[in-house]
Amino acid sequence: MSSPQTLTVDRIRTELRAARREDTPDADWLSFEARFEAEVPRLQSLFHRLYGPGADGELLQVVLDAAASWQDRPADLKAIDASRAMAPDWFQSNRMLGGVCYVDLYAGSLAGLRDRIPYFRDLGLTYLHLMPLFLAPAENSDGGYAVSSYRQVEPSLGTMDDLADLARELRGEGIALVVDFIFNHTSDEHEWARRALAGDPDYEDFYWIYPDRTMPDAYEQTVREIFPDDHPGSFVQLDDGRWIWATFHSFQWDLNYRNPRVFRAMAGEMLYLANQGVDIVRMDAVAFIWKQLGTACESLPEAHLLLQAFNAVCRLAAPSLLFKSEAIVHPDEVVQYIDPGECRLSYNPLQMALIWNSLATREVSLLAQALERRHEIPEGTAWVNYVRSHDDIGWTFSDEDAAELGIDGYDHRRFLNAFFVDRFPGSFARGVPFQDNPRTGDCRISGTTASLAGLEADEAGTGAGVARILLAHSIILSTGGIPLLYLGDEVGQLNDYSYLADPAKTSDSRWVGRPAYPAERYAARQDPSTDAGAVFAGLTRLVEVRRQTPEFAGGRLVPFHTNNPHVLGYQRPGVLDGEDSTVVVLANFADTPQSVSAETLSGLPRTALELIGAEHALLAAGVTIEPHGMRWYRL
Repeated sequence: MSSPQTLTVDRIRTELRAARREDTPDADWLSFEARFEAEVPRLQSLFHRLYGPGADGELLQVVLDAAASWQDRPADLKAIDASRAMAPDWFQSNRMLGGVCYVDLYAGSLAGLRDRIPYFRDLGLTYLHLMPLFLAPAENSDGGYAVSSYRQVEPSLGTMDDLADLARELRGEGIALVVDFIFNHTSDEHEWARRALAGDPDYEDFYWIYPDRTMPDAYEQTVREIFPDDHPGSFVQLDDGRWIWATFHSFQWDLNYRNPRVFRAMAGEMLYLANQGVDIVRMDAVAFIWKQLGTACESLPEAHLLLQAFNAVCRLAAPSLLFKSEAIVHPDEVVQYIDPGECRLSYNPLQMALIWNSLATREVSLLAQALERRHEIPEGTAWVNYVRSHDDIGWTFSDEDAAELGIDGYDHRRFLNAFFVDRFPGSFARGVPFQDNPRTGDCRISGTTASLAGLEADEAGTGAGVARILLAHSIILSTGGIPLLYLGDEVGQLNDYSYLADPAKTSDSRWVGRPAYPAERYAARQDPSTDAGAVFAGLTRLVEVRRQTPEFAGGRLVPFHTNNPHVLGYQRPGVLDGEDSTVVVLANFADTPQSVSAETLSGLPRTALELIGAEHALLAAGVTIEPHGMRWYRL
């Protein structure tokens, strides 16, 4: 093997030839060699920037691991690689619809989830995100985000073979499988952690372990506490007196990516999952993966280099695998992770938070500003738009953006927190506070869409809760990107307060928004006289119309100012039957009917087809929209 000082791309190419197996078809090997030429120079450059030339020995092993993984990759997955290479924008289709669920809560097991595939097909799902399902500690799992093995499914859910079978069946129905890749940390029960704790020199530097408080104290001068209720600072003390970095919970130990062996090990875990049929990996806690003394250790430049290096490895061995970033940080930082060479998909936490803001305030200024200023992202990428997730809601808008509209960010967050936990007069929301700190005013919000939107409050049969649910979903379905439903929300599932009786969950209010499969509501979904049926009928109509509206493909959005503070407007230009076409969206966030004047609409044609109602509308006289109503006008 060559020495690290003399390793060149030519030398790697020479080493690679010996890695070809006798039974590898010529076409397969030639395709790998073509990707080698495109990706390895980039990968080597990234490795040198992260680790220096001294890590070239590990780089060579990473490439050889990728070659082995490609040769192990099943033929049907290689066929997907080839087809998506011919249609790289497949995830930007207007037919894309995502769903997310916990396997155990929604279906009991992976086998039970397979039984629900016909429903997913009927709903129109093309993307299914399964919340963490890998082996985790029985008591301290953080909802599965403390992973003890990336190659073992939690036994109560099934096996890795069951996951591969599910992926294959989903693929046959045109549904991409999405899983979380928790790569900032492992659980303290992971084999690497056990070996590090035992003093194994091959694994001790997989984590940030210090003999005393000297270095932890130095880092904590500039690093913020994430979960102070769990432990103060960013380090926890081990039984032997040493200190280990644990950004989130005491049982989640941060990996040391300054060690190139950690990169190689995690790249191997990622490629293993890709070969089980995973199409998209949600890159968890991306902002925290690189540490640098004297900084906040969040969103550092090296974090982006790491993601790009992981991306290059996957382009070699699983070229259709996509990354989705999870960065619940300042909007300026969120967009930094979105790039074809880094994460092609990204959650859109700003849009989510501002939909709820508009429902509470009945005004759209912050949401309209965000769509105008922060919606555009690089070509070849897409937002994942959602009304709520498994997690809490944090008010991630920029204080600078708010100040331009005369809004004090600190005071406004306090109002939103009070409103959504029913501490504000007239609130319709029934959220539950998460990490509530009365001293600082910090708080985040937990709850299901229906409970947050007013369905739980039972507003005297007004139908306002149902209307707000549909309004919120109409935004994620029409702004561009992949709309993501938290499964069960499509039938108006309510908060689940049973978590309070579970000692393992009672201190984490986020479980209130993670109900078990709402069987009664699903059973009532075809009855429009029920809340479940009204939500389901309205939402499936919006989904059906979206699928028939090619203008909603891609992510291009043009602002449309309605001159009404309660009515959001935007345009979605596209192509219909080979001709340029535009859909204008209007959405009323007020509790009362609102009008958009003839003067405001004077630049549009006199008439247009309103897609949701499938009726021709006269625009020349202005339009009036019912409370929480929406219009999709094709011009």
